[in-house]
Amino acid sequence: MSMNHKRLNVLGVGVSAINMPLALATLDTWIAQRTPHYVCVTGVHGVMESQHDPALSQIHNAAGMVTPDGMPLVWLNWLAGQRHVERVYGPDLMLATLAYGLERGYRHYFYGGAEGVPDLLAERVRARFAGVQIVGGYSPPFRAIPPDEDEQIVQMINATQPDIVWIGLGSPKQERWAAAHVGRLHAPVLVCVGAAFDFHAGLKPQAPRWMQHSGLEWAFRLACEPRRLWRRYLINNPLFVWRVAQQVLGVRRYPLE
Repeated sequence: MSMNHKRLNVLGVGVSAINMPLALATLDTWIAQRTPHYVCVTGVHGVMESQHDPALSQIHNAAGMVTPDGMPLVWLNWLAGQRHVERVYGPDLMLATLAYGLERGYRHYFYGGAEGVPDLLAERVRARFAGVQIVGGYSPPFRAIPPDEDEQIVQMINATQPDIVWIGLGSPKQERWAAAHVGRLHAPVLVCVGAAFDFHAGLKPQAPRWMQHSGLEWAFRLACEPRRLWRRYLINNPLFVWRVAQQVLGVRRYPLE
């Protein structure tokens, strides 16, 4: 059973036309078939980063699934007639998969976050989902990792035999890591979920639901971390709207690599 979802070309990044049930069914198929794939959870930021980084664009387009992690990507799908598409937000995908995998016996591994975060996250998740199988976690050093050390990390993760490795390294570091390790890790599913580790470990607040669903989450995150995020939102967001308008009007073409 192939799970090749239709993709919408958004500035040269193919965004999967999916919703949460389709995303969960896809992960389940990969786990059943033991076929290695990685998932990029991508909003406006990921699409804009890919504009000046062709390698990142290729990583997205080689992913097994690129979930629409921002309302603008959902709205563009609706405009293209794909009304079934819903926002598949990284932190929500993580919780939904943890719940969905309980009776299926999914084995989870947490890779990323600052020192102590994977342990705190595991503790929180175990309290929330009784019987969940978390087989390990690792907070990698915040530096370049030489090949021999990387190989040790791969062997350490493989020894725990996870079905899903959740990657919380921040974008675009996590996407590069997933693309470099898919197939080397025996886990059939690698999912890049960014800030989900900090949210679910209780270290950072999430935007209220109404802001998430109305496309205003960026304003909440900007208010929480203005120095880190001002460029992402105040420059990238208007530029995204302008470039998408050019693409829709046929003024500029963005081929899918």
